[in-house]
Amino acid sequence: MTRLLHISDTHFGTEQDAVVQALLDLARRLSPDLVVLSGDITQRARTRQFAAARQFVSDLGFPVLAIPGNHDIPLFNIAARVFNPYGGYKRAMGVNLEPVFSSEGLLVIGVNTTRPARHKNGEVSRVQVERVCARLRQARPGQLRVIVVHQPLRAIVEEDVSNLLIGRQVAIPAWVEAGADLVLGGHIHLPYVVPLGESTDRRAWVVQAGTATSHRVRGGIPNSVNVLEHHAASMADGVANCVVERWDFDSSVGAFSSVHRKVLPLALAGELMPHKN
Repeated sequence: MTRLLHISDTHFGTEQDAVVQALLDLARRLSPDLVVLSGDITQRARTRQFAAARQFVSDLGFPVLAIPGNHDIPLFNIAARVFNPYGGYKRAMGVNLEPVFSSEGLLVIGVNTTRPARHKNGEVSRVQVERVCARLRQARPGQLRVIVVHQPLRAIVEEDVSNLLIGRQVAIPAWVEAGADLVLGGHIHLPYVVPLGESTDRRAWVVQAGTATSHRVRGGIPNSVNVLEHHAASMADGVANCVVERWDFDSSVGAFSSVHRKVLPLALAGELMPHKN
């Protein structure tokens, strides 16, 4: 069994200390194989905020794959935004803006969907789409194939349509064809799980996370994170699935607890759509 802890939109600078501590406690309790941070790690890309984020990652003590969000690019420091937009992020989180993690049970591909010229909207280029496809096709049997972006690929409420990732019309069918199982995202502080493709036949999914630690919660949903578990051994029985649990912060006890569980059927290797030359 492989376990992944999906954290998004920590917005250090607006974090709540009790929630941060509870999240660290949850991580130690779960001992994930990987922690994914899907962007907006800081509120305004300031030095102190990145320092707090760096300390949080250090305190986690588990492998971390992180990508930047639009809030991780300076907004008010115009010179930095133009000439060194990812300087603070790289110093705190590492120089690779599109990291890849591979283990026996996991293939996780980070995609930098931020653009310094845009205030908040995200974009994925054809070059990025093709890079992800090439890496997906190199996945080993039994690996859960995960893509991490910041802005969502699917919306469940009308007001979030304007936040959808630019270039998704090209990315979605290409990534589904290449074998993606899940696309993890954040940005809108609203957790949900919906099919990735136009139909559920391919069995690929969008998994959105809420804000993990910030007071900037939305829709009456408290701070939340996702816990994903993949049992590769089940593929021997002709069934592959991933369990996604949403864990919310309960202020009455000062801890995260599981509030929703969904079993996602996945495509087996033999069900992948053929590559089109």
